[in-house]
Amino acid sequence: MNIRSTPRVLAAASSALLALGAVTACSSDEVAGADPQRVDVVAAFYPLQFVSERVGGDAVTVVNLAKPGAEPHDLELNPGQVGQVSEAELVVYLKGFQPAVDEAVEQNGGDRVFDVTTVQPLLDAAAGGHDHDHGHEGEDGHSHEGEDGHEEEKAEPAGEKDAAKDPHVWLDPTRLATIADKLAERLGTADPDRAADYTARATTLRTELEKLDAEFTQGLKTCQRREIVVSHTAFGYLTERYQLEQIGISGLSPENEPSPQRLAEVTEEAREHKATTIFFETLVSPKVAETIAKEVGAKTAVLDPIEGLSADNTGGDYFSVMRSNLETLRTALGCS
Repeated sequence: MNIRSTPRVLAAASSALLALGAVTACSSDEVAGADPQRVDVVAAFYPLQFVSERVGGDAVTVVNLAKPGAEPHDLELNPGQVGQVSEAELVVYLKGFQPAVDEAVEQNGGDRVFDVTTVQPLLDAAAGGHDHDHGHEGEDGHSHEGEDGHEEEKAEPAGEKDAAKDPHVWLDPTRLATIADKLAERLGTADPDRAADYTARATTLRTELEKLDAEFTQGLKTCQRREIVVSHTAFGYLTERYQLEQIGISGLSPENEPSPQRLAEVTEEAREHKATTIFFETLVSPKVAETIAKEVGAKTAVLDPIEGLSADNTGGDYFSVMRSNLETLRTALGCS
């Protein structure tokens, strides 16, 4: 096909080249070579940004691919962000959590990637889940673990087969500390001259995370109830660590709509356990939680899985949100 070089065509071509140059320049300015004295790190979502900044300190420049207030599961990368992945000196991500990031890493990451699942293998989605005693399966899309530690086999509904592992590993502070330790090693490999500094900062962060873990252990030690009703089953690591049980309205994906049968089951269990609070999340609609709360005479409250900070969370961080979660849990569970 012959294309005539009309002025309009030439102008369009020039605009396209200028736009491409702008994208390239933008990604270069934000990541690669922005500061030759620092290691350029791309983090896939907030908890990984947090740990990268704490371990890296002033020796790194960290860019978060997921923007505040956005749901990170369904992140779509623009060309500039793909450029950031390809140009970064280190990409910190969690394989299987964000398909778009997985694809960009596979195509452009090379050996400059740090996959946290290689440090902290993910729990089955069943871990920390509620053991139903009613002879039927919940539609949270995974099996539930009984008191004897053996999983009850459950059929997975369509759309949940890819959600067999729970990615929310950061909700256990001790696991996040281990990720920080290994990230320090990885940064030390990329930047040997400052390896000791990365190790020292990871040690400091571990101390803070262990203090947080102790606060949760003590704060949730003596409670009237140990079951939490949540909008989706994101809290398996937290409930396993602190001997709680989660009753999920929907499965690991917050976008999945629960069936009327599942809503009836959760309502029944909420009544059975005398739940005073039905939890929803900062980045997800509270409507389903409000429906169940109205049915059982409970209130609703936010329990944050910290997949990302809300857009209006100015000055907050992982520690402040986790401590807010602890106080919310203590109130809802009647802890002394």
